[in-house]
Amino acid sequence: MKKVTLYTDGACSGNPGVGGWGAVLMYNGHEKRISGAEDNTTNNRMELTAVIEGLKCLNQPCEVDVYSDSAYTVNAFASGWVYGWRNAGWLKADKKPVLNDDLWRELLALTEAHRVRFFKVKGHADNEYNNLCDKLATDAVKNFKAES
Repeated sequence: MKKVTLYTDGACSGNPGVGGWGAVLMYNGHEKRISGAEDNTTNNRMELTAVIEGLKCLNQPCEVDVYSDSAYTVNAFASGWVYGWRNAGWLKADKKPVLNDDLWRELLALTEAHRVRFFKVKGHADNEYNNLCDKLATDAVKNFKAES
């Protein structure tokens, strides 16, 4: 099984506001950078979208290590919350609906096609690839605003 490293980040100008996401995929010495933006979104939605779009780039089942500075994303998998939400019909323990369940559903389906491990990295620190993903995401926001 191919081993892929995926770094991701999301950004938002206003929350909600114009949001961007960036991802860097690495496999066998090759690197692929992707990014995008959308209007009227949140930082959490962009963090999830970055992982989703990165996983969508894979054309066969892979072993994927995902590195993100989003505790929201990493902890949902590391603590198993996402599986509990799915089993409870996308309701949290307090019986309120899970926010962003459309993206959680899509991400969960994508993770089940691969062997995925999530790792939390410190944001805006000395991690080269996290900083690159942040730049991809913030540049996507700037470009979106310039085109609007």
